[in-house]
Amino acid sequence: MSKGRARYQGKRAGMLGSVYRAQLPNGKLLAVKKLDKKTSSQQKDDEFLELLIGYCAEHGQRLLIYEYCSNGSLHDALHIDDEFKKKLPWNARIRMALGAARALEYLHEVCQPPIVHRNFKSANLLLDDDLSVRVSDCGLAPLVSSGSVSQLSGHLLSAYGYGAPEFESGIYTHQSDVYSFGVVMLELLTGRKSHDSTRNRGEQFLVRWATTQLHDIDALSRMVDPSLKGQYPTKSLSHFADIISRCVQSEPEFRPLMSEVVQDLLDMIRREPHGSGSSED
Repeated sequence: MSKGRARYQGKRAGMLGSVYRAQLPNGKLLAVKKLDKKTSSQQKDDEFLELLIGYCAEHGQRLLIYEYCSNGSLHDALHIDDEFKKKLPWNARIRMALGAARALEYLHEVCQPPIVHRNFKSANLLLDDDLSVRVSDCGLAPLVSSGSVSQLSGHLLSAYGYGAPEFESGIYTHQSDVYSFGVVMLELLTGRKSHDSTRNRGEQFLVRWATTQLHDIDALSRMVDPSLKGQYPTKSLSHFADIISRCVQSEPEFRPLMSEVVQDLLDMIRREPHGSGSSED
């Protein structure tokens, strides 16, 4: 680890600490998460959906070592690297949504006790060599000490545009994760950020702008990410929009379970003709 620490590079901020890219002497790339000292130490390795391959708890440092995801985050793929985004066809976007949905299904419905992610956003969805999604920062939110509510709130609010309406009342449940997942699906559909202050006022918040148009097929077609160049089946687009609409319901009780979302996305993939990229039904 001492050699690895000496070669930190590419720092980025995580929810409860900093994330670095590290390179081993043999050239293998790793992602190293350095937990803030004020974070609780009561954390189990199996609460991470990134591939945890090592850790270090020496010299006052607590480090988690993950497999490096070479294609960065979904946020970067959709909003920063325009050339990369052009390589994300409709089928790939559905599969990315499915991968993220399965991760939340595991956290909400398989883990005991269930885990609420609390910071679900496209920047925390990492893409490996095969463009498979790995969800990061899983289960770290409950580690914030009882006196650090403002710290947690600040991190969640920094995920501008992802927060469910009930967050304003200090409530955050697994249904709030479902809402945030719906926002990520909207990003996959439109290619737009969850919040973009450079757009006209009525279009700055993605959910507010998009929700009224999700069931209008003409409006929906105009919303689609231009980089797709019309290469998507219309029925598939409509099904995708329907899932989004259910996930971003303002009332938490009307949002689906993630297992239902997983099944809906699987059904979409099964119905999709192999090699279909046209906008025909």
